[in-house]
Amino acid sequence: MSQVKESIEVDVPVRTAYNQWTQFETFPLFMDGVQRVEQVDETLTHWVTKIGGVDREFDAEITEQIPDERVAWVTVGGRSEQSGVVTFHPIDLSRTEVTLRMDFDPNGLAENIADKLGFIDRQVTGDLQRFKKFIEERGTESGAWRGEV
Repeated sequence: MSQVKESIEVDVPVRTAYNQWTQFETFPLFMDGVQRVEQVDETLTHWVTKIGGVDREFDAEITEQIPDERVAWVTVGGRSEQSGVVTFHPIDLSRTEVTLRMDFDPNGLAENIADKLGFIDRQVTGDLQRFKKFIEERGTESGAWRGEV
C-alpha cells in the first residue's frame, strides 16, 4: 500500500471549501485525469478516470462525511483499491486548510513505476492547486450537500 498526503490553503471560508468538495460531479473541472464522476446516491459515486495512460472505472463509497470537517471514502469492487480522507480546517474566517490523504494499491507495472517516480504525489498536488484556483476564482460554491454519513 502506498500513501500520499498533501495540504493547501484556500482563500475561502471552511463552509465554502467543504460545500464545493461535496460537489463530486465537478471534480473533472479541477482534477486532472478524472473524466467523469456520477453521484449514484448519498454514499456511492461512480468514477471514470484516465491517469498516466491507464483507464479505470470504479465505484467509491463515502464512509464518513461531517459538514465542514471531513469526507472519507473507500473504493468498492473493481481493480482500483484506494481509500482516503479530505479534511477542512479553518485558519480564520476567510481561509481554510484542505488536506488530502489517500492510501492506494498500485496495480500493474505502469502504476507501480508511476508511484515510485512520485507521479501520484505530483498529481494530488496539482489537483489541490487547481481546486484552490477553481474555488477562489468562483468565490462561492457551485452547490452543497450538508448531510452526515
